[in-house]
Amino acid sequence: MSERKLKRSKDRMIAGVCGGIAEWYGWKPDRVRIAYVILSLLSAAFPGIIVYLLLWLVMPDE
Repeated sequence: MSERKLKRSKDRMIAGVCGGIAEWYGWKPDRVRIAYVILSLLSAAFPGIIVYLLLWLVMPDE
């Protein structure tokens, strides 16, 4: 069984975080980016920029 690892993608707009999440789940990167921005803007409980920066630091590069 092949083990998939969560990594930042080369298909990147800023740091490849949303692209990496999309590849990990098998989704389209543009949809993940749009959903992430909408979730960040509409939710006071989801600090989008802070979470993105933390993922940028934690996720290894592809």
